[in-house]
Amino acid sequence: MGALALTVPSRAGTLSGGLAVAATDTISRDKLGSRGVLLEIINGNAGADAMTISDASATASEAAAAALAPSVAAGASRIFKLHPSMADPITGLISITHGVTATVTYKMYPRD
Repeated sequence: MGALALTVPSRAGTLSGGLAVAATDTISRDKLGSRGVLLEIINGNAGADAMTISDASATASEAAAAALAPSVAAGASRIFKLHPSMADPITGLISITHGVTATVTYKMYPRD
């Protein structure tokens, strides 16, 4: 399990080459700040990355939100907006699982 790290942009520019994902990654509430993060998954693998992103938030009708189950096609990138309300109220984490990990990287930016 890997705890994802933020890339914090700066006025002078921040080098951002992407970091490797693990089979299961987590994002802690302290990284989410008050407005959440933008998470980009970059799939350099020959196969699609079938993912699951946990979501502990509630819908407008107060029903539990469903986990996201996106797929990132081979050779493609996809960016996700993750909000603090998605973090599990007990663990304080958003969990992300990946179907493939070889040559799959991420970049995560704060929205605060």
